[in-house]
Amino acid sequence: MAKNVNLEVFRKTTKNYLLRFTENGTAKDISGWTVYFTVKEKISDDDSLAKINHNVTAHQDPTGGKSLIILTQTDTDRIGSYHYDICGKDIEGNVFVLYYGRIRFKQKTTNRA
Repeated sequence: MAKNVNLEVFRKTTKNYLLRFTENGTAKDISGWTVYFTVKEKISDDDSLAKINHNVTAHQDPTGGKSLIILTQTDTDRIGSYHYDICGKDIEGNVFVLYYGRIRFKQKTTNRA
């Protein structure tokens, strides 16, 4: 079941999101799966207009059910609130939404770094 979770990230920072897939408390093998992380100004925008669009197929530990989404300083070089979702696609082609909501990029106090 998809969870509505709002995220906050500081501008021009690196942010990692570790996803753990389990079934009945046991790690789910996600080999061959794709995890999608998409950020848009408007939900109705075409995916080609996404501000951030990561498709993760090389998972951190696929047999252990772990996948890592990495946002770079280039990804987070923005200010404001956007729509995001994290979706998955398993090896049978089933697509599902894991998380969705708003992601807000905030200005840091220190601008030297």
